[in-house]
Formats: sequence, C-alpha cells, structure tokens
Amino acid sequence: MKTLPFTGSGVALVTPFDGNKTNYDVLEELIEMHIAKKTDAIIICGTTGEASTMPDEEHLAAIKFTVEKAAGRIPVIAGTGANDTPHAVRLSKAAEEFGADGLLIVTPYYNKTTQKGLVEHYTQIANAVKIPIILYNVPSRTGMSFSIDTLKKLAKLDNIVGIKEASGNIAYTAQVAAFVPELYIYSGNDDMVVPLLSLGGKGVISVVANILPEETHNMCQEFFDGNIENARRQQLAMLDLINKLFIEVNPVPVKTAMRLLGYNVGNLRMPLCDMEEVNLEKLKDAMRYYGMEI
Repeated sequence: MKTLPFTGSGVALVTPFDGNKTNYDVLEELIEMHIAKKTDAIIICGTTGEASTMPDEEHLAAIKFTVEKAAGRIPVIAGTGANDTPHAVRLSKAAEEFGADGLLIVTPYYNKTTQKGLVEHYTQIANAVKIPIILYNVPSRTGMSFSIDTLKKLAKLDNIVGIKEASGNIAYTAQVAAFVPELYIYSGNDDMVVPLLSLGGKGVISVVANILPEETHNMCQEFFDGNIENARRQQLAMLDLINKLFIEVNPVPVKTAMRLLGYNVGNLRMPLCDMEEVNLEKLKDAMRYYGMEI
C-alpha cells in the first residue's frame, strides 16, 4: 500500500510578497489560519504560489519556513517541478531534507517531452528521494498529459503515490481511477471536487480554499462521511465564486480576493498583473453573492 499524503482539502497556498521578497510574517499568519480552519494539507510553492517567479533560494526558503512553522501539525507538500530534470531533482532533494511530507511535481512545460521522456523524468526524481510524490497533470498550462500507459509504469515506483488531476476531463479521470488504481487521485479543479471524490478521489488541491478553507474541508468531509447531498450542495453553492476565481489566470483573482478580504498577501509578480476592472467587478459580485463582506 502506497503512503497517502493527505485526505480532504489541501490548499494550493498563495505566496505573500512584499515587493521582490517573500513576506514571512504574513506567510506564518496564513499557515496558522489554515491549521485553525481545518485545512488538511498545505501545498507550498505550486502554481498558485507563483513558484515560477521565485529564484531557487527564495523558493526553497519558503518551503523550509513552511515546514518549520507547520511543525508537524499539518502535512506540507512542496512544489518542486521543473522542465529541467536535474533542477527538479535538486529542488526535490532539498525539500525532502527540510522535512516536507511530500512533493507535487508538474509535467515538464514548454520543452515538454515524449511519454518515454515522462517516465525517465519522473523515475530520476523518484529515485533521488524517498518521500511521496504526487504527479501533476495540467495540460492547459504545460501542453501535455500523461497517457494511461505512462501512469501504469510510473505507479510501479513505490514513492509515486498520486496524481493531481487538473485536465478538467472527467472521462480521463475515470480511466485513471479504473486502470491505475494504485494512484491516489486529487482534484486539481475546484469545480469538480465532488465528482472526482465519487470516482474514489482522496481530496482536492484547491485554490478556493485560500478564501474558503473551512468550507472546502467541510465539503470533502461531508462526502467522506456519506452525506453526499450536503457535499453536492456545497459544491454547487461555491460554483459561481470558483468560476470567477479563474476569470483571469490563476492566481491573479484569488490573490485579489484575499486582499479584498483583508489579507496582506501583497503584489503579484510580473508578468502577472492587476485584474481588468470589468473582471474585478465580477469577482466582487461573486464574493458578495456568496456572503463575503468586502
């Protein structure tokens, strides 16, 4: 049996910035908030955390800080993917040394690779560390996806334990569940959490949990407890807000929403920029409709 990194709601945490620096005071506040509000895991330095704009020193420092402040109270999954295999290995080994509970590793982007290359890429990373690895399938960003045959090969590696499935393709996810049952499935799409749980998924790596931490945890827990109708209602109640969190490229809307709610998460890093005014108003309307005071 493979190690299960977490069940329920894992927040794809934003990284609070102060200009060209990580704001560690605010990062600590966010970690404590998520622990208090029942978030089940913290995913640090992923897409939502703007890791692609963080130099290695800053990237690794944020992982180390999060592990230290979490202090074993909540699992910490570190984003260490790269489109350069040795680079991903270096980041992954460092995160393991810092005490991360697992790794989230996206498929190589831009240069991409073949299915054979995916197997070799992930095998090198998996052989370099011992902690659990969650594969990250997000073809809208990377331009490629795992074939089912590739997943079957990777699932033979003991520490490749799961997949964050963010293709938005429920038929593909069903194939993963049916034909690669060794891999735990996490939803990478906030609008499809309950459908993926119904296929045997173990939880979500969530953007909306940045602003609805307890609600996202509760939705998953209701499902696990057999209260499927309650989970369904919560999923649908969040739907308009979730859609507005992706009206512009993530994490632009969610970081904007957090600032509107009073979180001092700071600036976005270029090339990400402030929202278009028309989209900002749509986001505000969705937040108010959900009942948020802004």
